[in-house]
Amino acid sequence: MKKEMIFALAALFFMTLSITGVYAGENNSKWKTLSKNSMDVTGDGKDDLIEIRGIPYEEGQQFLKEIQLRISASNGQEYKTELDGGYNPQVQFVDLNHDNVKDMYVSIDTGGSGGISNHYLYTLKDFKITDLTVPDPLVINGQFHNGYKVSITIQETGKSVTFDLRNRGMDYEKSGLFINGKLSEPTELMVDGYSSLKPVIFNGENFGLTGVQAISGAYHADWIANVVSTWMYENGKWILKDTKIMEGKRKKNRH
Repeated sequence: MKKEMIFALAALFFMTLSITGVYAGENNSKWKTLSKNSMDVTGDGKDDLIEIRGIPYEEGQQFLKEIQLRISASNGQEYKTELDGGYNPQVQFVDLNHDNVKDMYVSIDTGGSGGISNHYLYTLKDFKITDLTVPDPLVINGQFHNGYKVSITIQETGKSVTFDLRNRGMDYEKSGLFINGKLSEPTELMVDGYSSLKPVIFNGENFGLTGVQAISGAYHADWIANVVSTWMYENGKWILKDTKIMEGKRKKNRH
């Protein structure tokens, strides 16, 4: 009886291994190579192969449920890191941590109504993969006020502006947000994450990042302003260098 149980368990074990192998093979075959680049990302002077791969949510769809950064390095080793799903992943090679070795900067569109993108930054210097992270979006407070006005304050710097949106007053009255110019109830503005976060060079020397966050009012299409932030990687962390609050184009009343 014991022998029969042992044989049964052994058979079940090998069957499980076989099924797992089949599924692993099927899953591996679904990966699609989206881009290939040859670049020295380790600092040894030899090119490495950097690939962005993805698995579509469904065959023929553009949304990728899984995305992977894979590096076949000059030392014969393979390095992989998993990224969040999304659309149109792009990789740039730029030295953002200023160690004279190019980093891998990946941007992925989320496809949301606010046009938000996710961003990732990795280095493989000396064959050690490290997540350098990217700066968090600014913490921004925005409020509607009586008289069709809004205030926007950047928490990190205390910088604040007030915009007069009387040219949108008729639309706000129709929506019930305002009644005869008075706010119907306390209402916050909509603050998005980064719609873009791009490498830029400062003072003709080192690269940093410039981020853009959109501020909207009653709905996402009611664009009020962009907040632009400038960042530099120093001593192992991102330092905020500058911020700007730039008013968006105002809509004209329809009547």
